[in-house]
Amino acid sequence: MSPPQAGPAHPGRAASGKPGYRPDVQGLRALAVLMVVVYHVWLGRVSGGVDVFLLISAFLLTGSFVRKVEAGRPLRLPAYWLNLFRRLLPAAVVVLLAVLAATANLLPRSRWPEIFGQSWASLFYVQNWALAEAAVDYYAADHSTASPLQHFWSLSIQGQVFILWPLVFAACAALWRGMCVLARRHGLRAPGFRAVAAAAFGAIFAVSLAYSIQVTAADQAWAYFDTRARLWEFALGSLLALALPYAAKLPSAVRVGLGWAGLAAMLSCGIVLQVQQSFPGWVALWPTLAGAAVIAAGGTGSRFGADRLLSLRPLTRLGDISYGLYLWHWPILVIYLATRQTAGPGPAGGAAVIALSLALAWATTKAVETPLRSWRWPTVRRRRLGLVVAVLLAVVAAPLSGWEARVAAYERMAGTQTAQDNPGAEALRPGFEYGGSPAAAVLPLTTELDAEWAEFDGPCEGEYAPGDARIDQCYMAGDPATARKTVFVVGDSHAQHWIPALRPAAERNGWLVVMVHRPGCRFGAESPERDEACNGFNEAASAYVLEHRPDAVLTLASLTASFGAPERVTPGYLEGVRPWLEAGIRVAGMRDTARFDFMVPECVDLNGPESAACTVERDAAIAAESPLEELRDRLKGDRAYAGLGFFEMTDQICDDEVCRPVIGNVLVYIDQSHLSKTYTATTSPVFEERFKAALDW
Repeated sequence: MSPPQAGPAHPGRAASGKPGYRPDVQGLRALAVLMVVVYHVWLGRVSGGVDVFLLISAFLLTGSFVRKVEAGRPLRLPAYWLNLFRRLLPAAVVVLLAVLAATANLLPRSRWPEIFGQSWASLFYVQNWALAEAAVDYYAADHSTASPLQHFWSLSIQGQVFILWPLVFAACAALWRGMCVLARRHGLRAPGFRAVAAAAFGAIFAVSLAYSIQVTAADQAWAYFDTRARLWEFALGSLLALALPYAAKLPSAVRVGLGWAGLAAMLSCGIVLQVQQSFPGWVALWPTLAGAAVIAAGGTGSRFGADRLLSLRPLTRLGDISYGLYLWHWPILVIYLATRQTAGPGPAGGAAVIALSLALAWATTKAVETPLRSWRWPTVRRRRLGLVVAVLLAVVAAPLSGWEARVAAYERMAGTQTAQDNPGAEALRPGFEYGGSPAAAVLPLTTELDAEWAEFDGPCEGEYAPGDARIDQCYMAGDPATARKTVFVVGDSHAQHWIPALRPAAERNGWLVVMVHRPGCRFGAESPERDEACNGFNEAASAYVLEHRPDAVLTLASLTASFGAPERVTPGYLEGVRPWLEAGIRVAGMRDTARFDFMVPECVDLNGPESAACTVERDAAIAAESPLEELRDRLKGDRAYAGLGFFEMTDQICDDEVCRPVIGNVLVYIDQSHLSKTYTATTSPVFEERFKAALDW
């Protein structure tokens, strides 16, 4: 990843002899990209290299615009922007097309919708906002499940700043010229343009850094992708460029020490700092100030200076292809991990990823970027620049739109299938014979899994609106005014995914269903095994139930924590439900769902619904004997728990030997442990019978 250079130079390379060319900065860029690549491939951590890139971007951009303003040349912003994206887009377009081709041929269909959306976001430089909205964990240890376009977040922020910064310069230039006119009119000394620009970027730096610290503390995942939380890094680069003439006056020995100190701090950032929960915030001052120190040291003229190392030909040549290297390394890594079905590449695999990334970066620079950069036809007229940019966008937009249209047409076709084509759990009934089309698609389609979560009529309202802020997710299905009984469901997503089975039963019986939900928080009494937020939610949920006194509460009484781990009774379960039982509220304790150790939809996409690779032994997915059976026996005769009943639906997912990914032409799971809405709805008759039996209804 590289910023635009002074004058007409390309974003990936500064041509020697151009105003402002700094071979040591080119070498610094090379080290920064190596940090990013090595940390991504082998360490799975954030290096701070991207922050150095952002700093360098603004440093070079500022130097270019300051020279224009001080020389009295017009800024010509529309032409600048068009020429900028003419230089940035070719390599990005090549990588986007390669990722789309790899997605079509190597990645499961379940990942297509995400990559469709992120391709559009990357193409139009809004990928950072798309990732922020999706609450992506940039620090996730397993990169095999990440998007191959996730790294476009930083390019998107750069693109946004490359539009914003020239506007700031134009405003500063207009203000400065106005101040000069007033100063001459009144016989006063006018400030220099650098002083005006420094005041503007100093204000941006202070406001953005304060915002970054605040939002990082409140929501670090969002802050990581928030352009506003990164503006101060660009502002620091601009301030550095404005102050550079003063730094050049420092003694050579001081600058030698400054350069080496900055280089050491930059290279050690990702090792010394645990940035996972604190970037960008104030912690990002470490790599950015380190990079600023290296740049401020400048050309020391000393053979002992860090600039001598950074100006070496191998590093400057690597700096020439740094943009391409940044673009290529992440999708190659992600696709390698996804196809190998591993969380890390290892030494040999990582070396292969880096080698291929270097080769493709060099080829892209030489075969695509350099010829297009030297092509003079678009630079003659602005409309030609606009045409070139439009064509580059269309090269990705056309095939992407066509592919999306084909997927949408297939989804519409699948939507016309009947219940006979996809009977789901009905196929488990003795004597069942399939009467659907042999060509019918397995539903839900793996491109539509986002729609497979439980649906409700809306949030809890009126008398059921929770008054405790610790309950932030509460939903209703049914009419409170006409309901004959009220059923509460309390717990996490494994309770939630049974709502499609409960809701039809509720409609048949006239029940009101209320779901009090917190993801990843199994209901039970306070326990050290849960975090503070979960314990707080459970306390509030318990009080909410006692306040409304429903006829019954559905909970999950067991916990299958992870694949292969022993299933056990939910921590604090009996203590948690006892207050309800004492209040006369009946409780149905359900057994947890069997878990796979892989993404079921992806396996089905790659291997087929009948593949043995997607089928697991039952005893590996869930305990051979339910821990609720022992609990039931222990509670027999205990009148305090007379209103507590247990039931399970395991036989609707697994037979006596195996758990299958597809039953009755319906996909059972939408990931490793969550059931599809389409499948659980087909279990509703069995669910209703067992739920009623557990409650003695």
